[in-house]
Amino acid sequence: MPATVFDFETRALDGAAMPLSAFRGQVLLIVNTASKCGFTPQYAGLEDLQRRFAGEGFSVIGFPCNQFGAQEPGGADEIAAFCERNYGVSFPLSEKVEVNGEGAHPLFRHLCEAEPGVLGTEAIKWNFTKFLVDRAGRVVKRYAPLTTPATIADDIRRLLEAAA
Repeated sequence: MPATVFDFETRALDGAAMPLSAFRGQVLLIVNTASKCGFTPQYAGLEDLQRRFAGEGFSVIGFPCNQFGAQEPGGADEIAAFCERNYGVSFPLSEKVEVNGEGAHPLFRHLCEAEPGVLGTEAIKWNFTKFLVDRAGRVVKRYAPLTTPATIADDIRRLLEAAA
């Protein structure tokens, strides 16, 4: 089992390899996203965090997922166009993944084991569940879909100021 988030690999939305080792030394906010969800406007807040902290060694990484109410039905081109057109998303997006069940991406299995949700449940309950990762690749905190990106800014700031 990989030791840190940086030991996992995925593919970018355009199909290119996206090893998370490329983000080594950065603070990350990993989020399962969807384009047709009540929480979709959080893309704006995620982009705000990206623009605010990117120069300090921070990145949001979005993982589109269609497991909750089929709210991410489109293909890669449609997802990319939606995110750019509606929210000016500049942070990396992975290919569409599953976050729960037998087909769950190994990264999400790791995230959920490292930081279980309410009452110790590991399953992700809905779109826009967020995981904050420190510069060493350790999962620090899990946030519910209702948690807005703006309320995470202080936690990000603390990790950016801390030594790895």
